Amino acid sequence: MAGLQQPSNGEAFLSPGYTVGILLQEPPLDETKTVLENVQEGVAETMGLLTRFNQISDEMANPDADYDKLLAEMGTLQEQLDHRNAWDLDSQLEQAMDALRCPPGDADVTVLSGGERRRVALCKLLLQQPDLLLLDEPTNHLDAESVLWLEQHLSKYPGTVVAITHDRYFLDNVAQWILELDRGRAFPYEGNYSTYLDTKSTRLKIEGQKDAKRAKRLTEELEWVRMNAKGRQVKSKARLARYEEMASEAEKTRKLDFEEIQIPMGPRLGNVVVEVEHLKKGFGERLLIDDLSFTLPRNGIVGVIGPNGAGKTTLFKTILGMEQPDSGSVKIGETVKISYVDQSRGGIDPKKSLWEVVSDGLDYIKVGQVEMPSRAYVSAFGFKGPDQQKAAGVLSGGERNRLNLALTLKMGGNLLLLDEPTNDLDVETLGSLENALLEFPGCAVVISHDRWFLDRVATHILAYEGDSQWFWFEGNFESYEENKVARLGVEASRPHRVTYRKLTR
Repeated sequence: MAGLQQPSNGEAFLSPGYTVGILLQEPPLDETKTVLENVQEGVAETMGLLTRFNQISDEMANPDADYDKLLAEMGTLQEQLDHRNAWDLDSQLEQAMDALRCPPGDADVTVLSGGERRRVALCKLLLQQPDLLLLDEPTNHLDAESVLWLEQHLSKYPGTVVAITHDRYFLDNVAQWILELDRGRAFPYEGNYSTYLDTKSTRLKIEGQKDAKRAKRLTEELEWVRMNAKGRQVKSKARLARYEEMASEAEKTRKLDFEEIQIPMGPRLGNVVVEVEHLKKGFGERLLIDDLSFTLPRNGIVGVIGPNGAGKTTLFKTILGMEQPDSGSVKIGETVKISYVDQSRGGIDPKKSLWEVVSDGLDYIKVGQVEMPSRAYVSAFGFKGPDQQKAAGVLSGGERNRLNLALTLKMGGNLLLLDEPTNDLDVETLGSLENALLEFPGCAVVISHDRWFLDRVATHILAYEGDSQWFWFEGNFESYEENKVARLGVEASRPHRVTYRKLTR
């Protein structure tokens, strides 16, 4: 659609006079320019008009100037600038950069992370405002507040937007049509994600038993969508009270069917899982966590939310003992067995196939307390047939994430620490992971920006609210957002620069 590749069959063309812009997974930026200069490329034409308008103003001070000609040109320019709402261009740039959490304007592009580069490229593209806007996973590397801003911006976008995304909240709030690509076929659905669930569920029932498991998962998600907020809260609280029942059921079954992701039961949890009291933790002069206290419930699923750099992964490492508190305490229960895989993946041999990484080359592996065929286990994470032989060093972001999940869940812990498990996962795998967590008899703490995921599975939210302060809340993401607005006002839900207190030791 962007003209970057030629089709094997048929044709794709853009009607004359229309412009197209695309956000790629790894967008190119001009590395000779700063962050601000790259963003300004999106409004280069408007900046040129403003420059010319100011030049004319200067020229009119010359007594020999051709006033009629200059006034005519100035009038034309003013019309164009009014149409573009260009008089507060600097403010627009600042607002967009703040909303998308772009790095400082004077930052060197060559040292930016992949996520920072994507945010800069997205900011530039939105300001450019092409007629056809093509976005490849636009919500990746954005926190919940930035995604909300993007949704509001796109809902008023004057052109056509086509987005590849697995962000179901985004699809529910923005999409008017959904095109699903499934096993070589394309299925169009008119409406948002909730409508898609309903229509697809009906289609799978018609297609018969071959898709019975997928139909069941869709039906469960659809039931959740149709449930009101109070019903969702009741279901969340019911999970907390069912630990003994779920643990007993899992012990009796001791059988795993890995056509879908399932999480093996770990050892039974005692009354104490993790108790954090008055935790204080910082790096350099930045205080990331100040006076944080909470107690993990033994059947809870806790969503940890906050912008990049707020200290979410640092909190995990402090629980694991990889980082020490500056003050306060972290107590781990005696019966706790933690499952966690470091996102840096430093211990993975890039030359080994992903099947070898998970199985150590064994045909049968122990998953928790159950022995099962290793290839069947790996297959549950979306790696079918020859995909299992891919070298770990060449995996895409989504594939690496699924490999991490497979390694983490294989450990058979009763406390799962999952760092961004939903990044780059397709909708099928996301639904499978959600159901697995809901059926898991144990505790899980999940760092995620996926609001739909957090709404479906979270019993509690631990949220960074700025100025080194965190808030512990019982309920899912939707309930937390309502509580936040009630406590702090509507302004609190809008994107802000991440702020920290200065660390004093």
